[in-house]
Amino acid sequence: MKQRAVVTGLGTYVPERILTNQDLEHMMETSDEWIVSRTGIRERHIADPDVATSDLAVPAVQQALREAGRSIDEMEFIFVATNTPDTIFPSTAARIQARLTSKPIPGVDVQAGCTAWIYTLAMAAAMIEAGVYRRVLVVAADKLSAITDYQDRSTAVLFGDGAGAVVLEAYETDTYGILGSYLNADGRGGELLSLPAGGSKQPASPETVENRLHYLKMNGNEVFRFAVKAMPDAVEKSLAVAGLTVEDLDLLVPHQANQRIIDAAMRQFDLDVDKVVSNIERYGNTSVASIPLALGEAREAGKLQPGQVVVLAAFGAGLTWGATVIRWGTPGGRTV
Repeated sequence: MKQRAVVTGLGTYVPERILTNQDLEHMMETSDEWIVSRTGIRERHIADPDVATSDLAVPAVQQALREAGRSIDEMEFIFVATNTPDTIFPSTAARIQARLTSKPIPGVDVQAGCTAWIYTLAMAAAMIEAGVYRRVLVVAADKLSAITDYQDRSTAVLFGDGAGAVVLEAYETDTYGILGSYLNADGRGGELLSLPAGGSKQPASPETVENRLHYLKMNGNEVFRFAVKAMPDAVEKSLAVAGLTVEDLDLLVPHQANQRIIDAAMRQFDLDVDKVVSNIERYGNTSVASIPLALGEAREAGKLQPGQVVVLAAFGAGLTWGATVIRWGTPGGRTV
């Protein structure tokens, strides 16, 4: 049997405050009908100004650890997928470790746009399969409200805040766990979705602040065209890595960026609506957190069952895209 990375705990978290489309109508020239027809979003959760990304992550991590029956001290590595770290350095992974334990634990932040959650799962699984670590904590957290320009209605209506986390553990199994992943990136499309200032290319200055370059910028039409090709590509290629086809797919959990993207990208697979998870209506685009949040809701609704083949697929800034195939459940039948 092969050593695989198996999900033994899942946790999610969103802040309590809800920003509705009606709220946005009072903030800018927009309407509930315009937002829903173009995005499928009705509301999103927004963190308070003094809340950092690590503050969103910690409750999700604690829930995942409880479900796994593990303590943070048993984790051997921490991956944090995020596009909005608390600070460029130290890493958000280090901040989470320090919040939860005095024991040193290695960890890194991974920035790959909204696909970073898929990247971290793939890297963690590779570590476990190679025998480097046996227990890895994989976190996804973003506070997109911190980089959203609420004077730009083309982007302000899209984004929300949230976090998710899973505990991955090594098991000798041919059945359960991460069966394969596919990752890709093409930087030629990098300017289509970017945060222009704040790095070494354009350090913070009065000019970058005045020109609102510390907020994300997006060419929505071009990102849409990219996404509807990239997500199906990632789904098919990840399944091929796992030795499976679309016919073997029980549940698809796509990145929740836009309902039209989900519908257009997956129409070619002719999937029954019950096989595709969508919760964008209630959360908006929470970037890296969108898939674990959707995964958690699917489980609560009874749509996620042991033994199912589940594909997690995403696209994002970079431009990046990728997917991971998981056979849900654990050896021995313990419910996750």
